[in-house]
Amino acid sequence: MADFLTGKVVAVTGAGRGIGRAVALACAAEGAAVVVNDYGVSVAGDEPASEVAAAVAKEIEAAGGRATAVADDVSTMAAGRRIVDTALAHFGRLDGVVCAAGILRERMLFNMTEEEWDPVLATHLKGTFTVFRAAAAVMRRQGYGALIGFTSGNHQGSVAQANYAAAKGGIISLVRSAALGLHKYGVTANCVAPVARTRMSAGVPMELTGIGEPEDVAPLVVYLLSDRARAEGITGQVYTAAGRRIALWAQPREIRAVCAETPWTPDRIADLLPRAVGTDPMPLLEQVQAMAEAAAEGRRPNA
Repeated sequence: MADFLTGKVVAVTGAGRGIGRAVALACAAEGAAVVVNDYGVSVAGDEPASEVAAAVAKEIEAAGGRATAVADDVSTMAAGRRIVDTALAHFGRLDGVVCAAGILRERMLFNMTEEEWDPVLATHLKGTFTVFRAAAAVMRRQGYGALIGFTSGNHQGSVAQANYAAAKGGIISLVRSAALGLHKYGVTANCVAPVARTRMSAGVPMELTGIGEPEDVAPLVVYLLSDRARAEGITGQVYTAAGRRIALWAQPREIRAVCAETPWTPDRIADLLPRAVGTDPMPLLEQVQAMAEAAAEGRRPNA
């Protein structure tokens, strides 16, 4: 056992499998008591099995750590509160939360149904909010804490995962809002965009390059939960963790602008916008084209 998180209490959602499990185990190995949350559902979000969370909690305890399980659906406000209340009841405090729960329901946008849109947004985005909401209330009172959201490179957009991409983009904005609103209370908020082999990445229709394992993501999360990250003032950031590679995403910013002395008209915009303001290249469009060409040739493209 190491001591990066000694004496701390961390709640991890989606901790029954994959990256969430790796994070929960790593937090415990670094000295934290862990609340293991997982509804135990399939990739599509059905067939819940409560023993998934319990198994990881037992695994932590067998290794000499402290853990308790909460098999609950994070898309409900009640579940977010229960996860936080469980930490307080079992361990007397809560120092950090990590929201890794997620599901997939893939469909092209023009075919996507409400039943495919709503559960994905509910699990990823609302599921991050419910836990952040409950945890933030506790952390505000105690004057410290760390919130970690999980996003994806797909927040840039996705061909057949508009629901997932929208949720992941929303999580980034939620995290940045939390960083701004909670800074004066000593609470940090950051995002991790993992690239790792999991149940959810198994169905990606391309050869993923630079992909790592769930265990490669966990050290970054542990660091962001730690006092050392707090001392460095790290908050409102988005980091990629892919194998041995860690990268920082840019903060949103305007690129260029043009101002008019008189009110705009469509004609004037048509004359000036393409030349004076222009566009920001969208690299993913080239990737989509490469995917189409690879499919036509019967091979899998590289990502």
